[in-house]
Amino acid sequence: MLVSTKGRYALRILLELAQYDRGRYMPLPLIAEKQDISEKYLESIVSLLVKGGLVEGVRGKGGGYRLRRALQDYSVGEILRLTEGSLAPVACLDGDANVCPRADQCHTLPMWTKLEGLINSYLDSVTLEDLLDVPAAEV
Repeated sequence: MLVSTKGRYALRILLELAQYDRGRYMPLPLIAEKQDISEKYLESIVSLLVKGGLVEGVRGKGGGYRLRRALQDYSVGEILRLTEGSLAPVACLDGDANVCPRADQCHTLPMWTKLEGLINSYLDSVTLEDLLDVPAAEV
């Protein structure tokens, strides 16, 4: 499993919003500046976060983006699955049904399946709140 820049940046964006005044919308240019991410790329990621119900946005003066839920209600697993599509360590586990013609005789499939479960379980146990509670030097 390799997390793309989209997934890593989504986490950074959500953490930036988490540290902003929760009653106000954070303007996109400010997020871009603070996170050193181009506005154009940022727009595509934020759009995905809005469609996924993680953030809400308002256009115009005073507009921007903010979190929709409490920090403890955002798991890293949820965020990465939204941005990455899957956290499967191998292609045959990517998707709902394993369509590999060798699945019945694959001796490694149980190991990959268990690894996928461990990855999902761990990432689902870590929240935005957890990430903010750890000093940056320890992350």
